[in-house]
Amino acid sequence: MEIAIRTIGNSKGVVLPKPLLAQAGLEGLSTASIEVVNGAIILRKPVQSQRMGWAEAAAQLATQEQDALLLGEFGNADDSELDW
Repeated sequence: MEIAIRTIGNSKGVVLPKPLLAQAGLEGLSTASIEVVNGAIILRKPVQSQRMGWAEAAAQLATQEQDALLLGEFGNADDSELDW
């Protein structure tokens, strides 16, 4: 399949067909990860942070009063020397 490379201001752009995006699992996403590998432009699903959703989950636990510390408060002997 060939697609046109269009001028967009000082840049260039392409319009990706919807079936192609669906096949790559990118349909409905607003961002993608992009890189050049061996002269090919590669689009992938964006890499999600390993901690994505943690803040929301913690907030939900707090509303249910299930956010108590499992180990309680503890400190390290050398913590007083650290700049927080």
